[in-house]
Amino acid sequence: MHKLFSRKLPAIFAIISILLLVFFYYASVIYSTMNAEMQLSETETIVFSRGSSIRTLANQLIEKDLLSEKRYFLIWGKLKRQETSLQAGEYTISPGTTLAELLEDMVDGDVVQHDIALIEGFTFRQVLATIHSHPVITIETKDLNDDEIMRLLGHAGEHPEGRFYPDTYYISRGVTDLELLRRAYLSMDEILAEEWQQREKDLPYKTPYEALIMASIVEKESAVAEERPLIAGLFVNRLRKKMRLQTDPTVIYGIENYDGNIRFKDLRKDTPYNTYTRHGLPPTPIALPGRGAIHATLHPDKTDYLYFVAYSDGSGRHVFSTNLKDHEKAVDKYQRNKR
Repeated sequence: MHKLFSRKLPAIFAIISILLLVFFYYASVIYSTMNAEMQLSETETIVFSRGSSIRTLANQLIEKDLLSEKRYFLIWGKLKRQETSLQAGEYTISPGTTLAELLEDMVDGDVVQHDIALIEGFTFRQVLATIHSHPVITIETKDLNDDEIMRLLGHAGEHPEGRFYPDTYYISRGVTDLELLRRAYLSMDEILAEEWQQREKDLPYKTPYEALIMASIVEKESAVAEERPLIAGLFVNRLRKKMRLQTDPTVIYGIENYDGNIRFKDLRKDTPYNTYTRHGLPPTPIALPGRGAIHATLHPDKTDYLYFVAYSDGSGRHVFSTNLKDHEKAVDKYQRNKR
């Protein structure tokens, strides 16, 4: 038995040697294939959808002439345990990128980032219009009303106006509108809570939500950032004196199908948002306030101002007055053009 095994030993070594040569040959070929630069003259984009497999990816690369055949690609993905770890999203493939680097990027989720800006002073209608028109966002709220949207966000019964923080958000292709709204809601919730904790004492707001309502008014009334604390302080003075706020942006918010012109009859028509006919704050915010407006609302300037009117030069600045007589003079000078 020992002699028979000894006679077969050279053959066994020969077979093992051949197998090792074959193994190292194919290992070398696979390594070379996966680490060779893809033939690109300019940057390409590839979208890897949720639920797709590494085979799907291989077919996409073949269609773009970035992969000749998928066998070695699939073997590499299995050996590196990457085949089940690829993250969905949009990826850029730049000249000089290798297949191995592409798979590493996709495991890391190094997706293309797009931006979307939710602007201070936007209403919720404008927020939705901006989101729905973005080409990389997946829409889940189409034809839903405000109540349904807030319920899906986990905030049933809340009015959506003013609840979402205005900012530039970076998103990947395929993010849903609900996912983005959740981010914006959480950001507003956190910022409002921080500012509320650091607020001035003895302000006429019982809750952070009341401060949010006022901040939205300050946002709409202040085209110049440094005037926000003045405007916030003026409205605080009016609330303390039980005066009506008498601010046009709230009236406009309450007008259905507003055409861009506010008329005297609009100021007289009573709605929940008409601060010429009703005392106190309107029932909800009227727009998205930025952090500057929230901070000014909770840290208003201490003045005796009760009235203000905009300059007619388009600068967005205002003339502030402590009494109605001086205010009427300022209106005559800067709005009625009387001398």
